[in-house]
Amino acid sequence: MTATSSASFRPALAAAKFGGLALAATIAFLPLAACSDENKAVLHTSTGDYTFNVEVVDTNETRAKGLMFRQELAKDAGMLFDFLSERNTSFWMQNTFIPLDMVFIAADGTVKTIHVNARPLDTTPISSEVPVQFVLEIPGGRSQEIGLKVGDKFEHDRVKK
Repeated sequence: MTATSSASFRPALAAAKFGGLALAATIAFLPLAACSDENKAVLHTSTGDYTFNVEVVDTNETRAKGLMFRQELAKDAGMLFDFLSERNTSFWMQNTFIPLDMVFIAADGTVKTIHVNARPLDTTPISSEVPVQFVLEIPGGRSQEIGLKVGDKFEHDRVKK
């Protein structure tokens, strides 16, 4: 009877082990899934929807460094500055070697102001002009290429829905 009982439990034991492994794998990969969503952003314009692969910076240290010292930025890449709440903000291009467009975005994802083709190495302040929570830096001239306008919408996991 013991052999029979043991044999009848083997499939159940194997299923339990497999289920436990599947659960552990799912839990282990959850942070990776969250990161991949955080690295995607979409600008919705009248000419279409444009997806960007973004690096998110949300601390004083990471925001201060930004895209300084980078030599290139892919057409579909950018950096998303999250100030965690709306405020007036200002940027400059000191130690930044590539031209950038700066898209100033409200907490609800509305594009508020756009600065096109900020000049590399220029220390002239570039202001948001109005309170914003986010600033998206993308390659210089890209906002014009995609037809981005004030009032267009920005989509990202951090934007309040």
